Amino acid sequence: MATPLSDTALSPQSPLKTVAVVGLGTMGTGITEVLAKAGREVIGIDVSEAQTAKAVATLEAATARAVARGRLTEEERTEALARVRTTTDLTAAADADLVIEVAPESYEIKQQIFRELDGIVRPETILATGTNALSVTRLAADSARPERVLGLHFFNPAPAMRLVEVVSSVLTAPHNVAAVTDLAIELDKEPVAVGDRPGFVADGLLFGYLNQAAAMYEARYASREDIDAAMRLGCGLPMGPLALLDLIGVDTARTVLEAMYAESRDRLHAPAPILKQLSEAGLTGRKSGRGFYTYEAPGSGTVVPDALTPATDGPLTSGREIRSVGVAGSGTMASGIAEVFAKAGYEVVLAARSEEKAQAAKARIGKSLSRSVDKGRLTAEAAAQTLDRITPAGSYDAFADVDLAVEAVAEDLEVKQQLFATLDKVCKPGAVLATTTSSLPVVACARATSRPQDVIGMHFFNPAPAMKLVEVVRTVLTAEDVHATVREVCVRIKKHAVDCGDRAGFIVNALLFPYLNNAIKMVQEHYASLDDIDAAMRLGGGYPMGPFELLDVVGLDVSLAIEKVLHREFRDPGLAPAPLLEHLVAAGCLGRKTGRGFREYARR
Repeated sequence: MATPLSDTALSPQSPLKTVAVVGLGTMGTGITEVLAKAGREVIGIDVSEAQTAKAVATLEAATARAVARGRLTEEERTEALARVRTTTDLTAAADADLVIEVAPESYEIKQQIFRELDGIVRPETILATGTNALSVTRLAADSARPERVLGLHFFNPAPAMRLVEVVSSVLTAPHNVAAVTDLAIELDKEPVAVGDRPGFVADGLLFGYLNQAAAMYEARYASREDIDAAMRLGCGLPMGPLALLDLIGVDTARTVLEAMYAESRDRLHAPAPILKQLSEAGLTGRKSGRGFYTYEAPGSGTVVPDALTPATDGPLTSGREIRSVGVAGSGTMASGIAEVFAKAGYEVVLAARSEEKAQAAKARIGKSLSRSVDKGRLTAEAAAQTLDRITPAGSYDAFADVDLAVEAVAEDLEVKQQLFATLDKVCKPGAVLATTTSSLPVVACARATSRPQDVIGMHFFNPAPAMKLVEVVRTVLTAEDVHATVREVCVRIKKHAVDCGDRAGFIVNALLFPYLNNAIKMVQEHYASLDDIDAAMRLGGGYPMGPFELLDVVGLDVSLAIEKVLHREFRDPGLAPAPLLEHLVAAGCLGRKTGRGFREYARR
């Protein structure tokens, strides 16, 4: 059954009843659809007759799909389409209460449009630019009435994405900001108020992250497939960064980053050279049929194999046989990893510094398995068999016969090195020794042993039973058969393994924490509020959590420690931890675990 449009949509409350959209590309056409379905009269304007015809065809197809899915009635579709008229004549904007410009990202083009509009529209008409990279202030300053110029940044696809950034310059009149904010709410969008700087909030944070991912790939640190899989599975993102760059357009990303770098001079915003190389070669992503990936055809989202696609053949080197696994530690991560291995059928020795700690860790696993039974994910019999495979031990001597030892103790290099020295003594020759470190050098653990070739990183993500990703970290000393062994083990325990080298942050943390740090800097500089930034990244970036929600969950002390490691390794000033983060940690505000971080939480 079709859902009728709301009374608000049929009878607009906002004084902005007639809207001109200048530029009928993908974004302009999407905005036109949103406005027409919400009861606005829309004048679609483009210099190309072919583009106006294409926009009308796109609107007809989109509204037909909405009817087929029960989101519009046929009558509502007819009425919405009747509210749209298209033209190539800019003077048609004379009747508009609001003009939204969505022309190409060029000062020259946009300034020309705004100059012409000054002589066409009424004095009270609001002029909005849809730019995400250029200065709204600069566009306003060139206008005859700068107080009526602001930014109205929709996200693609406009009909589906709820975020709208409302951008004020120092020249914008507050009543104009209020008017477009009210309009955005009536369009069932979530408006976020931001100041004028390249990228605003969502793209300002997103494009820095995308740029670092491009640079990581360019440095051959990890494959495009592994970078994308790591961020999808490790952070719950809907798309990996390189696939997203192809969707946005490599040339568009380069333009945004150049604008950001021109203002910030932050090296994290300096476009990675590969973005220039791909752009100049015409390899701009999906729209050209090739970018970081190769696509079935220009405009297609279907990836096809190319010369860089990983071979599907098995590894050239066979791995070692793994029958039993030792897990060192008694915390949440250690018990989670032990549960994962036991569920996969391995005999597991769970060793801690005392028998009591090991028994407590096994009891924690028992509770976790019981929850799985209660939720119908596991039978009671399978849960009992899994628990029976775990043997708690109060000494690492119990690792004498294991084929794989995985340490999950405190994230302290000295503690880990002491443990690896112990494992070197107690584990049999040929046993694989793995560390779950997320930020420390794996090779430093390896050098604490007499067999560094047997040492590798296996970075699980918390909670280990639920998270599908494992970062497999080879050092320059790791043997090929050890790497092959761990890859085979990951298949058996049903985890997705990604390969990376032994450097700070590996893939996920090296891309995630600079993004989180930049979000903190935005709040520190009073550019936007915590709530607006969190909303912008959830709604505009598809993140499951906003950056401040995530920081409070991870722990501000943990976040600061990782930031320091990244800054120390890469020596980039842009990676220096935000002072606000350091101040909160010094004050003991560590996030949810202490009841207060960036936000306050109810004590349990």
